[in-house]
Amino acid sequence: MFDTKFQEAKIIVPEVFEDDRGFFKETYSTEKYRALGIADEFVQDSVSYSIANVLRGLHFDPQMSKLVQVLRGRIFDVIVDVREESPTRYQWQGFYLSEHNHKQIYVPAGFAHGFLTLTETVFSYKHGALHDPSRERSIRWNDPKLAIAWPLNGEPRVSLRDQNAPLSDQ
Repeated sequence: MFDTKFQEAKIIVPEVFEDDRGFFKETYSTEKYRALGIADEFVQDSVSYSIANVLRGLHFDPQMSKLVQVLRGRIFDVIVDVREESPTRYQWQGFYLSEHNHKQIYVPAGFAHGFLTLTETVFSYKHGALHDPSRERSIRWNDPKLAIAWPLNGEPRVSLRDQNAPLSDQ
């Protein structure tokens, strides 16, 4: 496990058994992750598929943590601290995740999350709370206050919802 600039957020690289046939890895074990300090009860799994140059986010639910990873492809993943009383509020950090580096990001509750697909991508999420549209929030991906340095290659494909998301100061 590796630290991020945020004490609560973590990078995890599971043990990978690889040979000329491919690889095997355990993507989650309650016992092992609790030993790492991640005691969340994950209650929902989701998978998204995106073509290259899709930007998803920045989304958050104040009550939901996430454990995210790339199953196929490569992305630039971003977390943003949106906790009201946090000294690091509106600070962000980005990570390259891929099927080859096997990195997982633990995104604590109180952090917004988004990603830019650098290739065609299959992305996996474990959620620490059930999806509840009444709690769901978002911040515009290109908010000037956040000034996220997305590694863009032209204009990204962004949903109408994400294009119209509010700025951080709204």
